Amino acid sequence: MILLTGATGFLGEFVLEELVQRGHEVTCFVRKTSNLDKIKQLNVKFVYGELEDYKSICEALKGKAALINIASLGFGHAPNIINACEEMEVKRSIFVSTTGIFTKLNPDSKGIRLAAEKLIKESNLDYTIIRPTMIYGTPKDRNMWRLIKYLKRFPVLPILGSGTYLQQPVYVKDLASVIVSAYENTVSIKKAYNISGAAALTYNDVIDVTGKALGKRIFKLHIPMKLSYNILKFYEKASTKPKLKAEQVLRLNENKDFSYEDAKRDLGYKPLSFEDGIKREIEQI
Repeated sequence: MILLTGATGFLGEFVLEELVQRGHEVTCFVRKTSNLDKIKQLNVKFVYGELEDYKSICEALKGKAALINIASLGFGHAPNIINACEEMEVKRSIFVSTTGIFTKLNPDSKGIRLAAEKLIKESNLDYTIIRPTMIYGTPKDRNMWRLIKYLKRFPVLPILGSGTYLQQPVYVKDLASVIVSAYENTVSIKKAYNISGAAALTYNDVIDVTGKALGKRIFKLHIPMKLSYNILKFYEKASTKPKLKAEQVLRLNENKDFSYEDAKRDLGYKPLSFEDGIKREIEQI
């Protein structure tokens, strides 16, 4: 029996479906405010609890053979989760982190996630860490869907910088599949895997491919990075609740390409091309 956290989230629903399809017995750890439609549709057990509540985690782990933690490590819950697993003698564990830990910038969440990975690696758990790049695939994603909606309405897209920085988005079903494969293969124990899409693309390429899938030609209006940064710096000072921050310009202009060779070798990971993945997402409009 597996305890699954984050089951009602964007990625979690796909991991839950994959586990059920492969015949695994699952119990989902959910908040009382969670939408349980998918869990009930799949006729899966669930227990209520909060990751802030150590006792509720321990109670949920009773009688479980493994934990798959899809819930974000960026909120500081890792000590509770790891300690509960050790106390309840649940050794096999999968933790989803992010390739965002490799950023050269220093957002608050980076330190929290790095500390979480350190605790995981220093624990006595038979852990596997999965680090996805930007995840996309359905209208529930917080990344490509916004871009798709914009490009459907407007033929011109302002780009902050050159647009030549690399991205390697991962299709959500590919990610869910490799998470379950990591759980099923003991070769993944005590290892961390970067999970990315089939090939690295420039942001300009991402726009062109998405536009083509929509049947639209998109005109890219490039605003120099330094100018973009200075404009947003001024905007941040002038606004009480800025919707964009200057740091986002720097983040957008970082390369985010990562090799998935380790996952390919150990877990047979074969990701979908971005061209095919974005077509599948657009078909859901």
